[in-house]
Amino acid sequence: MVTRTSAGRIVLRLLMVAAVIAAGAAHAQQPKPAQIDRNGVLILVRTTLLALDQANKTGNYTVLRDLGAPGFQINTAARLAEIFAGHRRDNLDLSGVAVIDPQLTVLPQIEANGMMRMAGFFPSVPKQVNFELAFAPVDGQWRLFGISVALGQAAPTAPAAPAPSADPKPAPPAAKGPAKK
Repeated sequence: MVTRTSAGRIVLRLLMVAAVIAAGAAHAQQPKPAQIDRNGVLILVRTTLLALDQANKTGNYTVLRDLGAPGFQINTAARLAEIFAGHRRDNLDLSGVAVIDPQLTVLPQIEANGMMRMAGFFPSVPKQVNFELAFAPVDGQWRLFGISVALGQAAPTAPAAPAPSADPKPAPPAAKGPAKK
């Protein structure tokens, strides 16, 4: 059985494999840090996840599809609706990404195939939003090539302090020291 989480990861991985094949014989090399500032990262992450949120809420994936790179556009709007059906069924609300700062677990990096990849999460309660994104360079802009979004367990929180008792006991009298003259 393919879950919404695994379906999203499968799509991302298939798209990444397709990019490697399309790029030809790319040499195996380590990813390089992407030359993108914090604001650029925030714009890419937030606009992408908000586009997915709006597509999930409306059931219309054409805008999400059309915002993507040509390699992402091989997915029809109907196929994207199938992939993210679990999000719609679960009424997944991603609107909080507009105001919460993402925590990156994979800093933006350029892969051997020229794609920029990043991953992270939005620390929200009770569930955090985990994401992995891939962008392709198209006409001088980064355009969506692959996306995986899933809910995860929020980081553990410290236990709440015990509530004060309703019947507070008086403080013991202060000890008296030797009298000063």
